[in-house]
Amino acid sequence: MSLLNAVLRRAVDAALSPFAEVSPLVGLGLVSLVVAVGMLLVFKRTSNQEALESVKRQIQACLFEIRLYNDDLRAILGANAEIMRWNLRYLGLSLVPLAWMLVPLVLLIAQLEFHYGYRGLGPGEAALVTAELKEAGEAKPAAVLAAPAGLRVETPSLWVPGDRELAWRIRAERAGRYELTLTVGGATETKTVVVSEAVVRRSPVRVSPGFIDQLFYPAEPPLAPASPVRSIEVAYPPREVEVLGWGLHWMVVFFVLSIVFAFALRRPLGVTI
Repeated sequence: MSLLNAVLRRAVDAALSPFAEVSPLVGLGLVSLVVAVGMLLVFKRTSNQEALESVKRQIQACLFEIRLYNDDLRAILGANAEIMRWNLRYLGLSLVPLAWMLVPLVLLIAQLEFHYGYRGLGPGEAALVTAELKEAGEAKPAAVLAAPAGLRVETPSLWVPGDRELAWRIRAERAGRYELTLTVGGATETKTVVVSEAVVRRSPVRVSPGFIDQLFYPAEPPLAPASPVRSIEVAYPPREVEVLGWGLHWMVVFFVLSIVFAFALRRPLGVTI
């Protein structure tokens, strides 16, 4: 999983780098267009297009029957039952292409989350850094968080024994990409911090090398397997994508644009959906 994530990070970073300094809506729009075209092509190649077209004709015939016999309750109920049956058939025919699209979409969305889901720190802005340990007692462990020039660790560590967490407050001094260094239990781990408003990859959490952790937090290589640290988190502010004066979560924008593009392009690409 780590190798796959490393390849995907490079690919997505390269694809989105030309749009780093423009509105997030621009990059999201282009990604949505590419995804819509890809989904249509996969749907066309992996679905039974003739059967789907036949099912759609049957549903249209049932709707026409309802309009034609709108004063016949028995006919209306029978047509509605047929519509339900044909809708189930349609869903069954759609399962195969949906299965083909599911894994690539999950991997892509996991990568996009760390470009569009978080806003970088600004110069002068503070953030909380927390480190969760795998094992710890009530006594505060010896731990040191060091920051390079451009960042400043403002507080000593705060120990929360119930959560096995150490916490610090850091403050950004100037724009850049930095690495914090955490030393605890004789082990040393690093954590990236991005001080920038650009649309670039940000890793809010660096996690252990488990499959699920790596699936949902692929933005940074995992911690060492033998590390006493389970995770290191930087509390980036969430980002909203502005559309017509509304601040929306990026996934809402992504899915709406993808659906709009898919329906607009289905006929030019000769796809029945």
